[in-house]
Amino acid sequence: MRRNIFNSFLIACSLLAIVSCKARKQVLVTRRPDTVAKAVDNTLSNKIAAIKAQQVSFNTFSAKAKTNLDINGNSNDVTLNIRINRDKKIWVSITAILGVEVARAIITPDSILMINRLDGVYLKKPFSYVYAYASKQVNYKTLESLLIGNAIPELLNENADLATGNGNTTLSGSLDDLVYKLVVGADNKVTQTNLNNQSQGQSLQVANGTFIQATNRILPSLIDIASVVKDKKIHINLHYTKVDFNQQLEYPFSIPDRYEPAK
Repeated sequence: MRRNIFNSFLIACSLLAIVSCKARKQVLVTRRPDTVAKAVDNTLSNKIAAIKAQQVSFNTFSAKAKTNLDINGNSNDVTLNIRINRDKKIWVSITAILGVEVARAIITPDSILMINRLDGVYLKKPFSYVYAYASKQVNYKTLESLLIGNAIPELLNENADLATGNGNTTLSGSLDDLVYKLVVGADNKVTQTNLNNQSQGQSLQVANGTFIQATNRILPSLIDIASVVKDKKIHINLHYTKVDFNQQLEYPFSIPDRYEPAK
């Protein structure tokens, strides 16, 4: 189980990817059309502007998430504690039974560092390591956006095809070999993100649900991520139970001297 948990954590962080301050109480949100955006103007440029206006803006983010990690049918229930310093780093601590920390990671735009406390090993890789599990269009900002429930920035471009129906808006198109579809609700919050690269046998589907309000920001409390990379199938279900923004955070990470490189 130790190695299964660590491998699940490793792959999840590659795709994406303990709160020290008290989080504010979550408030469920009934999603309504964005009253700021002009309902009669559905041109692509105006729709993109409306979506950008509804993106969650922050300097720091901290959250605790009950999480199910399923790798090729091997499932583990764990808790993820996540801290983000926007555009700089994502810090993650993974705990298992009785709150015992089994792994920790810090991801930057340039690197990935992880430690496995149960097996006493560590991993040091450049960010490009994620390309073994995801398309080269995936970058640090992709992971950050998915964890917050924002639209991936590259998908909000003027070359997208625009379609509306059932109160939703869909932006679709391609970036090199990557085919994408972004679905937003009437409130211009992201509901679904699909990325597919058929030539590489890669797909990523992300669904956002049960939106909440935290520190005057609206974001999904449920984020479901399903990834297929050739013969690897990964399913990650995040349920945020604590969320806070713009608090002073620490991102402790060190590799004990006795730890060895992971094989």
